[in-house]
Amino acid sequence: VQLQASGGGLVQAGGSLRLSCAASGRTFGRYVMGWFRQAPGKEREFVASIRLSEGHTVVTESVKGRFTISRDNAKNTVYLQMNSLKPEDTAVYYCAAGVGTILSMMRERRAYDYWGQGTQVTVSS
Repeated sequence: VQLQASGGGLVQAGGSLRLSCAASGRTFGRYVMGWFRQAPGKEREFVASIRLSEGHTVVTESVKGRFTISRDNAKNTVYLQMNSLKPEDTAVYYCAAGVGTILSMMRERRAYDYWGQGTQVTVSS
């Protein structure tokens, strides 16, 4: 599976960005897809994930109400719509794919088998 993340950039606080993650190489519908982020000097952390079969989503508390994860199975693409961005959202955002990931593991890095290259999101104050 190859994952290609895009859509990052520089935005002012309060602005919006939409990240995309295009997947290729395997049957898309069996996967869980997730977004993680890593700020300088910090650990990579979970942001949001979606189970592609039925669309069940999990979102970390710090972005609830601001970020939305969605998918288009026909395009093998997952999106992360980020609204009301804050400077603390600045990070490299990575998409990831997990095969057969159970619901209780959707927040765990170790549950994901494939990773994209990351896209930089910078939010200025």
